[in-house]
Amino acid sequence: MVHSAAVGGGLPGHRSPSVGFEAPFEMLSACHERVERMLALLVKLRHHLSEHGWDIHASKAATDVIRYFDIAAPHHHLDEEMHVFPVVLAMHDTTLDALVLRLKQDHIEMEKSWEVVKQLLASVVNANANTWVAFSDVENGALDAFAAAYNEHINQEELAIYPAAKRASNSDQLDAMSHEMMRRRGQAD
Repeated sequence: MVHSAAVGGGLPGHRSPSVGFEAPFEMLSACHERVERMLALLVKLRHHLSEHGWDIHASKAATDVIRYFDIAAPHHHLDEEMHVFPVVLAMHDTTLDALVLRLKQDHIEMEKSWEVVKQLLASVVNANANTWVAFSDVENGALDAFAAAYNEHINQEELAIYPAAKRASNSDQLDAMSHEMMRRRGQAD
């Protein structure tokens, strides 16, 4: 059975460590953890569909993944584009500069691949037991490529970019980052 509780209880992607916007880098890392949980749910969903076919639990899991990548992921990418990458680029480190440029390109490519993945997940949401048709090899390849791209992207940010940006950020920059992240999510005072 695949449902939202399959990833640790509650709605997947909505349970996170108790990190607030006052710690913006920790919040960004917690978002990465939610992405990883959504990708794990996608794996469980695919397994469920191949073993049991379509059911309401599959539809619910697909809905949860769509909701996360439609709402939270774009905010996260914008956080990085506005607050993390500029700090790293200001360091003028050629290795980090090249990595930031690649990560910015990743955001564009991941958004494009998300549209394909979203259509596949929408086919699960909108199916029923009589109309469901299993994913093709090409469709499974698209799902695998999406997950692999996100995992590699997260690794590069966590290992190189976030530590460099955190070291280079002063308290005023961190406060501004925190406030802007909250404002865009409708949580600023």
